[in-house]
Amino acid sequence: MCSIARALELVGERWSLLIIRDALFAGATRYSDFNRRLGIATNVLKTRLDGFVETGIMRRHRYSDQPELYEYLLTEKGRALAPALVALTEWGDRWSTEGEPPILYTHAECGAGITQQTVCAHCGRVDDPAEIRATIGPGMPPDRIPHERRR
Repeated sequence: MCSIARALELVGERWSLLIIRDALFAGATRYSDFNRRLGIATNVLKTRLDGFVETGIMRRHRYSDQPELYEYLLTEKGRALAPALVALTEWGDRWSTEGEPPILYTHAECGAGITQQTVCAHCGRVDDPAEIRATIGPGMPPDRIPHERRR
């Protein structure tokens, strides 16, 4: 299974990405925050949050004993999804939004706009997707490599 497929297994559902978006960019941490902001069914929200904890995208932290209440905090693994969400937002702004973008991402330090770019380690920015080639990496299981490409 490729890395895109593995990532989609964890976060490839609409509600999952919206929960992570709100945790990353809106400061949502509590069950009630996500429920109120997203209008998501409680069973779906519980399943997604439990799944994020199980896979290490979030961790549960008790903030009250009476009643017992928890907040859901992004881990490093969860915060690392920020560039993917910015890229998905840019794609949506270009191809799925009428008019001006509904959300803008800015750098908290200086206020300038944030963008996601594809960059070659040698040449710099790559704007044409036709210039991007996917090749078999060292983590590809041998049985998934076409016979003619095996060494």
